[in-house]
Amino acid sequence: MTPELTALTLAALLQMAQLTHAAVLTNLETGTDATLSPRDGTPLREQVKPATARLFRAFDNTNEALILFAIAVGVVTLSDASSGLTAACAWIFLLARLLYVPCYWFGLVPWRSIVFGAGWIATGVMLLSALTHG
Repeated sequence: MTPELTALTLAALLQMAQLTHAAVLTNLETGTDATLSPRDGTPLREQVKPATARLFRAFDNTNEALILFAIAVGVVTLSDASSGLTAACAWIFLLARLLYVPCYWFGLVPWRSIVFGAGWIATGVMLLSALTHG
């Protein structure tokens, strides 16, 4: 497995852990009656503590970032453009996502945006590197 695919796999596992963490906290804060309901009333995210709501927003942000990162990994892998640069960018993306969650959860401004930007730039560099490969 290439370093880029390994980082993508670990990023997907991180995403699963993020949702699990937010769901467990939601269950603890609202009870299972709310979480097992059809959720026709007030959204769960509006019923939880602000920090738990931030975990859900961090999860949503991971969904958005992971789509582009997965495309970058796919392009790099399928075009056989893996290099030291793309591998480093993949690990930077993963590290940025690992740091992003606590930065968002604890409301660390401006660190949340700086960390997001590092992962965003790393993804862009991977895409550009694949375009210029060969």
